Amino acid sequence: MEVPCDSPYIISRPSIKKLVVIGLLSTVALAAFYSFARNSRLSTSACGSAAHATLQATVPRPDYPWPSADAICPQTSAIAPKKNSAFLNALEAEYNTDEFKLKAYESLGGAIRVPTIAYDDLAPPGQDERWKIFGDLHAYLEKRFPLVHQHLQKTHVNKYALVYHWQGSNDSLKPALLTAHQDVVPVEPLTVDEWHHPPFSGFYDGEYIWGRGSCDDKPGLIGTFTAVEELLHIGFKPTRSVVLAYGIDEERGGISGATAIRDYLLDTYGEYAFSILVDEGGGYRVTDNVIMSTPGVAEKGKFDVRFEISAPGGHSSVPPEHTSIGMLAAVIKQLESNPHTAHLNRSGIYYSLLQCQAAHDHGLSSHLRDLITRSRTSDRALAALEAELARTDRLFGALAGTTQAVDVVRGGVKTNALPERAEVVVNHRIDIHSSVAALKKRIAAVVQPVAERFGLDLDAFGENVVLPSDGERESAGLLRISDAFGTALEPAPITPMGESGPFKLLSGTIIGVLGASNRTGYDKKIFVAPGMSTGNTVLPDTKHYWKLTKHIFRYGHINTADSYNGAHTVNEALRAEGFIEAIRFFTWIILNADESLLLE
Repeated sequence: MEVPCDSPYIISRPSIKKLVVIGLLSTVALAAFYSFARNSRLSTSACGSAAHATLQATVPRPDYPWPSADAICPQTSAIAPKKNSAFLNALEAEYNTDEFKLKAYESLGGAIRVPTIAYDDLAPPGQDERWKIFGDLHAYLEKRFPLVHQHLQKTHVNKYALVYHWQGSNDSLKPALLTAHQDVVPVEPLTVDEWHHPPFSGFYDGEYIWGRGSCDDKPGLIGTFTAVEELLHIGFKPTRSVVLAYGIDEERGGISGATAIRDYLLDTYGEYAFSILVDEGGGYRVTDNVIMSTPGVAEKGKFDVRFEISAPGGHSSVPPEHTSIGMLAAVIKQLESNPHTAHLNRSGIYYSLLQCQAAHDHGLSSHLRDLITRSRTSDRALAALEAELARTDRLFGALAGTTQAVDVVRGGVKTNALPERAEVVVNHRIDIHSSVAALKKRIAAVVQPVAERFGLDLDAFGENVVLPSDGERESAGLLRISDAFGTALEPAPITPMGESGPFKLLSGTIIGVLGASNRTGYDKKIFVAPGMSTGNTVLPDTKHYWKLTKHIFRYGHINTADSYNGAHTVNEALRAEGFIEAIRFFTWIILNADESLLLE
């Protein structure tokens, strides 16, 4: 049920003294857990990913020769606070109470009820009335999280983006940066009746919290606020400074929010000033055999390309053999007849994910495990693995190569007027081993035969391409290829992994949080594998944060099974217990980062 702020179900919390006593009493129990964490289940932790290969799981042959998991996909042990263990124990006890859970559910529900929609056509903040709803969210946050606003320094950036600084006692330590975004995508009006509960209700039905933003990304926003509020409530004072940053238009590329936050943080702290950055992204997946966590360590690039054909107009009663629209159709056909070929790269993130699955998930079919294992040294096995994944996994192309999608077509104004202009915009998500320049070169080569066939002049990204037939014919028009919106983005720098301290800290924290969870079905082997965004949504705000730190992790600690129907769609909802797990993760990462020697 939905619980308002003043509900009688929100029972006052125990006193700080009582909580700390509870924490101290539970130290023995938690110590037993960390002793257990060194066994085969919890000593596996670090190799991470947001990309899940939908691989067939069957019972393996009893005599199958398992490869050495540690050699293929090294893992770290569970990491939990030592100096700050009493604080963690107190909050773990509180987070397990019904009183806290109901309050946390209502905190998320209340944020969902503020429809902070990021429209694509928003004018800059201060020039568009639709931004004002973000002021309502800020007022809600101030009321809901009073200690955060009492103890942290808040800065408004570009009017509605928010940055909070939590000062630590040791300025020689680089701050930790936790980010999220306040905005959500619109709800299609024609689908409102299809929702089980109104799309901005924030309704808690006893299992799920419903509404736009319940999955993307108000759990990150409210989860970090809740963790900091609770840490302040029990008297925690950080050694390492913590910075919270919240964008306002991630859903349209972060052009007003994340860019302003980036500039502010660079001006205030400098380049590469943060020890670690955690933003939305990957999560974890619970199967019959294992729990696989996949923090994103890479992002594909993005390039929207416009193909525009200009040709003479006239009356439709005397048409040419091919109109601009007809020639544009040939361009589209040429593109789709020449798709990008997906390949596994042995140095790639996706390939590393497959190796981790083969090493640690004994539910993987013996056939697939054998292909993955042999592909390390055999090109023939690598090709067979590519063929198998292309046949069985619809995400293979998106994870192992550049993709293209014809998304927007325009042309013609009237049925009796020849179209003088026709255009198509094709979206590309660039493989992490490729580049914008390489994609431009390929595109020009692919469509050049079409330009020759129709006698079109060709301008490819500002360069006039000389065709063999030039000078021998009269031009039928112009095919111009360009960056559609001026937003071309190279693939992101890959976050350091392996022996990197921040990667070990994040992986060990994930292992610790999941291993200490009391949720049903979590008592199994846990491993971390490197993940990558397929770019199946607008790329996260982290694309603007590359100069803040080399250690960027796209990870929200949400179980994929806790999402009712996914984000950006009808009936977006998050299982409430999953939100508690996210709050636990943010608490653990703050406490671990505060005392860890793995960070600068």
